[in-house]
Amino acid sequence: MVEKGKAAVYTEFGKPMEIREYPVPEPEPGAILIKVSRSNICGSDLHQWRGDLNLTALGAPLPTILGHEMTGSVAKLGEGVTTDSAGQPLAVGDRVVHRYFYPCGHCKACLREQDAFCPIAPLGQVSLCEEPPHFLGTFAEYFYLRPNHTVFKVPDDVTDDMAAPANCALSQVIHGLDRVGFSFGETIAIQGAGGLGIYATAVAKDMGAEKVIVIDGIDERLEMAKAFGADELIDIRKVTTPMERWLKVKELTGGWGADVVAELVGFPHVIPEGIDMLGYGGRYLEIGNISFGMTCEIEPCKLVMDNKSIVGVMLYPASALKKAIDFLSRAKDKYPFEKILSRSYPLEEINEAFENQDKGLVSRSTIIP
Repeated sequence: MVEKGKAAVYTEFGKPMEIREYPVPEPEPGAILIKVSRSNICGSDLHQWRGDLNLTALGAPLPTILGHEMTGSVAKLGEGVTTDSAGQPLAVGDRVVHRYFYPCGHCKACLREQDAFCPIAPLGQVSLCEEPPHFLGTFAEYFYLRPNHTVFKVPDDVTDDMAAPANCALSQVIHGLDRVGFSFGETIAIQGAGGLGIYATAVAKDMGAEKVIVIDGIDERLEMAKAFGADELIDIRKVTTPMERWLKVKELTGGWGADVVAELVGFPHVIPEGIDMLGYGGRYLEIGNISFGMTCEIEPCKLVMDNKSIVGVMLYPASALKKAIDFLSRAKDKYPFEKILSRSYPLEEINEAFENQDKGLVSRSTIIP
């Protein structure tokens, strides 16, 4: 009898996901079949689920299996797969993380060895699940990693809960801070203390930040930011206007402004405020806003007159994922990584998990198939 695996299937906007079963595929040469142990509900998953990101309008086929932020163990290895992307021996049972998108390999960006900029890469994230190999999203018992893709073993001292966000949130902020040239002794203001903001706080401290300022308005998030190394907190319930927050950042940076401001909350209206918080020659890192049609107004002269710049980051190079795993292993006793995932749900309760996270009842959830 053919083995089958369960998956949460997204059939239509506004409808609950359905639990279905599909035949578990045999991996082709170069591919890996992964048994999913954790699959987190990322902010982009919520955007897709709510319809902020219209999958059908973007040409994505339905029905599909959502999910991308995950870790798991090797269930089956395709012919020719003997090591991970760092050359470490790979065997059935080894825990792994993978790069969740697929650069095309032949566009201008890929040919310049800048595959994090590949415009095709995000499109492969959502695939029709009715056709083999079926398991191309991670809200399922299995995930099919396509041939010859980026994958790294997870060190024994890094737990599944720690590793699960590594291939999205953590790798993105590592690459983002690298893109804006953040360096030892600089100051950073972080807009938003969700998953991205918490990781950015810890990574910035690890990189030698002189001061990390975190801006949010939820007690739990502010407390988490402090636990992950924030030097200063700005509570938007107390410092209520953009002008007041700008002045506060200026005060906390000796009157200069932040060297880097990172937008990690996902609301366009905070962008003008964040640009104002920058000092002369400051760099604005934009990662949070991924919804089409949402806009804001800025004064371009502030960029020109103060030599400020804006850098957008969505994806990351393979090296960032390796850095993420190494960072987790190195900093495991320094920060409470186990607290980032606030609640777990079985696959059968995935609709409840999405609803609770969307309503703010849970800050960050993981699905355990």
